[in-house]
Amino acid sequence: MKRKSRLTTNTAELNRFPGRGASRWLKQLWVQVLLAMVVGVALGHYYPSAGQSMQPLGDGFIKLIRMLIAPIIFCTVVLGIAKMDDMSRVGKVAIKALIYFEVMTTMALVVALVIVNLWQPGAGMNVNASSLDAGSVKVYVDQTKSQGIVPFLMNIIPSTVVGSFAEGNVLQVLFISVIFGSTLIALGAQGKPLVNLLEVISKMLFGAVAIVMWAAPVGAFGAIAFTVGKYGAGALVSLGNLLVCFYVICLVFVFLVLAPICKLCGFSIFKLMRYIREEILICFATTSSEAVLPRMLVKLEQLGCKASVVGLVIPTGYSFNLDGTCLYLAAVSVFLAQATNTPLDLYQQLGLLAVLLLTSKGAAGVAGAAFVVLAATLSTVGSIPVASVALVLGVHRLLAEGLVPTNLIGNAVATIVISKWEGALDQAKLDRVLNGEAV
Repeated sequence: MKRKSRLTTNTAELNRFPGRGASRWLKQLWVQVLLAMVVGVALGHYYPSAGQSMQPLGDGFIKLIRMLIAPIIFCTVVLGIAKMDDMSRVGKVAIKALIYFEVMTTMALVVALVIVNLWQPGAGMNVNASSLDAGSVKVYVDQTKSQGIVPFLMNIIPSTVVGSFAEGNVLQVLFISVIFGSTLIALGAQGKPLVNLLEVISKMLFGAVAIVMWAAPVGAFGAIAFTVGKYGAGALVSLGNLLVCFYVICLVFVFLVLAPICKLCGFSIFKLMRYIREEILICFATTSSEAVLPRMLVKLEQLGCKASVVGLVIPTGYSFNLDGTCLYLAAVSVFLAQATNTPLDLYQQLGLLAVLLLTSKGAAGVAGAAFVVLAATLSTVGSIPVASVALVLGVHRLLAEGLVPTNLIGNAVATIVISKWEGALDQAKLDRVLNGEAV
């Protein structure tokens, strides 16, 4: 017994040894990602050409995650619906989610319009739209021809089931998943073997995500090194006022709009952000919220939200609850009007808000996403020169480093709020996890 006691004591002493504690600290993914980002910033700043050559590392990591997103969404949504055993409940969750999304995106647009009008980052630039290089944005402007409510709705319906998975179109995969999940409910006991098979496949896919996430620090390093190397100090100087204004807008929305909502639902947004800090850092570095979609599905379920609600809200939110994108579209649209001395009175800005409520929903599944939708919005409004989007082409990625994490935080809050609204939230578990007692 004495020998066992000494062994126990020795183990405890080893665990208290600073080196061992530091080693455990360095094993945390968020620390590795943060350190990789610091190294990437240094490389991009001091050796810009070398930093730009790191782009394949970031792009490769995002492609690794994207190849798993479609099957993961399919399995998660189908299983979530099948386990509800009641189609009316599926409809209730969907309706509540869409109502919440519409309210929050409207609030995001209003916040951005108010702040950008007070800040006026484009005032005094006196840019002549006719002198801008329209050719540099032609590829984005051409894509606006396919934008609109009807094309957007038609794009939700895939040409083939396999094609939607091959293209990785989230909305199309979600559409198919809802149909298949509803069919499994109708099949009842006959569908149980397929449900069991999907559960095994789902575990396999999330196991694959865990393996791919080992490359997250490398992806973050490559992405941030490329951004700093390509856009660096020059872009910060020329459009620094817009960048600072936009980041302030994002912070105001998160801490003055989302934070009170979190408090009303019984949790702290600061604790939530600490819980998803790894995902926030990865989004910031890669400017892609898709890179963490599989992990968000798992983390929100671990937080106490029912899997069925998480499976519906997160994929839908990635298409319809783009708070950060709405902030970007409203802020940059008014900035371009200010920069080109285009007058926008109150009624015109209300019209702009109405247009943005529609066009912002088209940001899902579009190459160039927010930038393409920005061009589409200006084309629809008509008063602001479309060629003026060339002004922000060089800093779009820097702006995206603010909008993408805001989208992520907004969707995390949405999932918890809708889970509580639906009575599908384990509040005790939520409190334990956010307090760090259990993960």
